[in-house]
Amino acid sequence: MSGSIGSDGSVAAGGSSDGAQSITELVEAVRSLSERVAQLEAELAQRRAQNPGVPEDVAIAISAAVAAFLGHRAKIKQMHYRTGQAYAQQGRVVVQAHLNTQRPR
Repeated sequence: MSGSIGSDGSVAAGGSSDGAQSITELVEAVRSLSERVAQLEAELAQRRAQNPGVPEDVAIAISAAVAAFLGHRAKIKQMHYRTGQAYAQQGRVVVQAHLNTQRPR
């Protein structure tokens, strides 16, 4: 099977029509996936613009709390701003697990 793909995505077959059809299908699939990736990248950029990260005053408060706890000034290397409920849920799991492990008297 010999064929070539033009710059516009067209397929020129040099032999079998089945081979040309499968190449055309592959080109269409790649084009569709490329459009989807572009759409997702645009959506990601929009979400990052809406939520730029941790506010500076929150970072200062966290830094002060860490310094007070450790007894010296620590360098914060990375901080993530969480908007979901996973952190709160994880905290409840830890507390409830601790309450369930106490033995009755």
